[in-house]
Amino acid sequence: MKQEQTIRASVECKGIGLHSGAPVQLRILPAPSGTGIAFRRIDLDNFEIEATGRNVARVSYATSLMKKGVLISTTEHLLSAFIGTGIDNAIVELDNLELPILDGSARPFVDMIQRAGIRKQRRLRSYMRIRREIELREGEKFIAVYPADTYSVSYTIDFPHRLIGRETFRVDLTDGNFLREIAPARTFGFLHEADAMRQQGLIRGASTENAIVLTPEGLMNPPLRYADEFVRHKVLDLIGDLALVGKQILGNIVADRAGHAMHTALVSRLLRDKSLWEETTLEEYRVRPEAFVLAAGRQSS
Repeated sequence: MKQEQTIRASVECKGIGLHSGAPVQLRILPAPSGTGIAFRRIDLDNFEIEATGRNVARVSYATSLMKKGVLISTTEHLLSAFIGTGIDNAIVELDNLELPILDGSARPFVDMIQRAGIRKQRRLRSYMRIRREIELREGEKFIAVYPADTYSVSYTIDFPHRLIGRETFRVDLTDGNFLREIAPARTFGFLHEADAMRQQGLIRGASTENAIVLTPEGLMNPPLRYADEFVRHKVLDLIGDLALVGKQILGNIVADRAGHAMHTALVSRLLRDKSLWEETTLEEYRVRPEAFVLAAGRQSS
C-alpha cells in the first residue's frame, strides 16, 4: 500500500475493561493524514495521548500509555487491529481509562473498522525499514528485529500446561494473513492465578466471555479457535505493541517468551537509535508496492 489510510466513518462499541472491570464506551473517528493514532479521553476534557513509544507508562499484563498523569490502558488489541487493517490515522475516543476487552481478541475491532470502511489518503505512507539487526535478552526471554523486505513475526512461548507447552508461530503480514491467522486469537489466563491477580487489582473484568481460561485439567470454555491460539495471541499483542513506533515496519521480528515489557523495550530502543532504521516510502524503496500490502489494505477504494 503506497498511501496512508483512515476509516470512512465513525464507529463505536461499548464493553468493560479487562483489568479495571469498568464500563467504557469507545468510538473510532477518521483523522487527517499525518495524524497517526491518538487516544482521546472524553471524560477528561478530550485530553489526547498519542500512540507512541514515548508515552508508554507501564507494562505487565497489558500495555498502558500515560501523558501528564492521564492514563490509557490495554491498548494493544486495537493497535494490532489498526496495523492488520492498514489504518494509519484515527482518533480513538473513550470515556474511561481502559479500552474494552470485548471478546479478548482483535476481531471485534477489525469488524468495526471494516464496517466503517477504509479510505485512502493522498499522503504517501512512511515505513520504518530496519537497516541493522538488534537483539535484546533478559534471562530466557528474547526479542530481535532483522532487516527484511516485508513485515513478519515469529513468536515462541513455553508454558507448563498440557494444552500449551512450547508453541511457535510465524506469520507474514501480507494478503490478509492478519485477519485470517491472528485477529481472532483470544487472550488467556490460568484459573489458579486468578485470585492473586485480582488482589493486585488485575483481571477484574475477566470472564469466560473474554478470555480463554485454563484449569489444571484443560479449558473452562472450549473450544479453541486454533489449536495454537495461545501463541497466536502473543503475536497479536506483539504487533499491537510494536505499533507504538508510529509507522508500519519493514523487518522480521523474532520473539521467544518476550512479553509486553520486552516488546515495548524494543520500541524504545528503535526510537532512541535512528541508525537502526530508515524512514522510507515504497516509491523511495523502489520495490513493487504489492509486496507490502498489509492485511486488509486491498479492501481500500
